Amino acid sequence: MAEQRRARPEEAAAWRDLTATARRTVTDGLVVGTSGNVSVRVGEVVLVTPTGVPYDRLGPDDITGVDLDGHQVLGTLKPTSELPMHLTVYRATDAGAVVHTHSVHATAVSTLVPELPPVHYMTGALGGPVRVAPYATYGTEQLAEHIRTALEGRTACLIQNHGTLAYAPTLERAFNDSAQLEWMARLWLLASSVPGRTPSLLTPDQVREAGDKLSRYGQRATP
Repeated sequence: MAEQRRARPEEAAAWRDLTATARRTVTDGLVVGTSGNVSVRVGEVVLVTPTGVPYDRLGPDDITGVDLDGHQVLGTLKPTSELPMHLTVYRATDAGAVVHTHSVHATAVSTLVPELPPVHYMTGALGGPVRVAPYATYGTEQLAEHIRTALEGRTACLIQNHGTLAYAPTLERAFNDSAQLEWMARLWLLASSVPGRTPSLLTPDQVREAGDKLSRYGQRATP
């Protein structure tokens, strides 16, 4: 087992951002209770929400961190039961943060189709139509592997009969992508529920063009 130690300043700051993001998943309706989880990478340490602790009770002394092999290096609270999925994403991608939710509309879509159809151009921001990772028991390596496969060429996926996962360079971006995914799932469910009508979908070229343009969206830092 890795040696326990005190949190470094950059880890303490990242933990504050993590707990704020975790609370926001509840207030914005992406999770209920202690469902879902959030993590952020600081060097070779992954800070992650602990299992079974309401997010509004988390404080500075509750910092929970593991190395990339899953050995706990910070804190005494047990990490989330979904630690395998988080670590798999960090090992397979350049993720700086991961947000896992149980948002209702996206979870509903995960029970209906193998991927969320490209009903909106924001599909391009996630790399293309969002795939559904097949169901497996939560917290297992099997589920983590299903998620890894579903994320190939994507930065988000649905998890069948379970929820969503999004990763990004920052916590803010991972959270925003999770919220955007839930919005797109709700949009598709609403459009596809109109009797006698079928939603128009974007072509692969349209999705790619939108994704390229979105990659340059927003303000750029000046020298």
